Amino acid sequence: MPQLVEEDFWSTTGKEVFTMNDLKAGFARVDVTPMMGIDIAGYFVKRVADGVLDTLEANALAVEAGGEKAVMVAIDHCGLDKQYLGKYRTMISEKTGLPRENIFLTVTHTHTGPCLNPGTTDPLQLEYDTFLGHRVTDAAVAALEDLKDAKMGIAVGNAPNIAFIRRYVMKDGSIKTNPGVNNPDIVRCAGDTDERVNVIRFNRGNDDDIVFVNFGCHPDVVGGTKISADWPKFLRTTVEKAIDGSRCLFFNGAQGDVNHVNVRPKAGDFNDMFNDFDGVSRGYGHARYMGRVVAGAVLQVFDKVEYMDVNSLKCKEIIFEAPSQMPSDIDDITVEEARHICELHDAGRDEELPYKAMMLTTMVAQAQRILKYENGPETFPMMLSAIAIGDVAVFGMPGECFTGVGRGLKEARDWKMVCPVINTNQKEGYFPMTDCYKEGGYEARSSRFKMGTAELIIEEGTKLLDSLH
Repeated sequence: MPQLVEEDFWSTTGKEVFTMNDLKAGFARVDVTPMMGIDIAGYFVKRVADGVLDTLEANALAVEAGGEKAVMVAIDHCGLDKQYLGKYRTMISEKTGLPRENIFLTVTHTHTGPCLNPGTTDPLQLEYDTFLGHRVTDAAVAALEDLKDAKMGIAVGNAPNIAFIRRYVMKDGSIKTNPGVNNPDIVRCAGDTDERVNVIRFNRGNDDDIVFVNFGCHPDVVGGTKISADWPKFLRTTVEKAIDGSRCLFFNGAQGDVNHVNVRPKAGDFNDMFNDFDGVSRGYGHARYMGRVVAGAVLQVFDKVEYMDVNSLKCKEIIFEAPSQMPSDIDDITVEEARHICELHDAGRDEELPYKAMMLTTMVAQAQRILKYENGPETFPMMLSAIAIGDVAVFGMPGECFTGVGRGLKEARDWKMVCPVINTNQKEGYFPMTDCYKEGGYEARSSRFKMGTAELIIEEGTKLLDSLH
């Protein structure tokens, strides 16, 4: 029998011949699982790590084109303040010689990862900070050392019915975040989910393909006190098992108003789930399911990506002043009431407050924000980052932007694909759309940024993307 030989990718793909391609890509992965006993981030209640469900990772993608190099690292963590990310970027720059703007650090936003609080004196957090900085640097260096000739292809898959806008219009006209499964007072969802999954494939011939995945949804599915990378870990492992010779990275998209909670489950929708302390349904088995669905979106399009020449790599970041949300008439409590709420919460006396489940979280977060910014400042510096790989842009946002921000950036002109990525190089909280401030809910009440900031990110971000053409 004659041997079947796969078409020579390096000369042609379909009918298109690549003549101007100048791209290299590299990958690296390191384990960043913390020690037990460290505090877990993600809620307004204390949790301490007492086990490991799956390891945390830092996954790095290095790219080179047109004489430029850049590295992007996605860390399994809930959110890292700029004091940490800034320090790690400096470490990578000193080790590799890359300019800081060519170093793109983000987090997957798992809610079962360790705390790293600015100004902490906790010995475990201090030890983990040192460890994490070295490991992230190791990943960046290794990815750059792995650079190989590559062809880049893009496609958009679809992951239906796993991500839901978590803000709901209630019968009394109010807007509530996570009002609870089967709550009879829910009228309708207050928004539309973006179910698109951006896929970038770096085909490296006889070396492993690198699969970059961008999709927006909170990894807050597991809960509890065991360390886990949540559904992004299942996404990565499922893709790599399904596609021989592949390495998968996940970069979380605009998800500030999106999570996994289906408030109207039917049939087997509630399998492997339970109602947690805050009224949110969670379960490790459901994290596995979500990872498999997003992986399925990757498999939908992996073999049919649109390949394109890449002969340029451009990196840029800007800083602008964003207005702060000082106490105002949109708040439904006074400064004195905020002080009372915080005093009871800090004393461990939440049961004396007239709030339950997610409403308790909302009121505590709002009260803390009011007291913290009672006297300003009036603005905060905000960083936006972008890496343009040919006609594809990876856009870094410094916090948790709402779906509307992601949609706005994806519509930027003259790009084949824009991948919005949260919590990049900074962690600045939530960026709700203007209407959400008027409606209420956890994200708008807790955000330290004034209404209009989300739209300002779209405006300034579009300018930044335009400047990279």
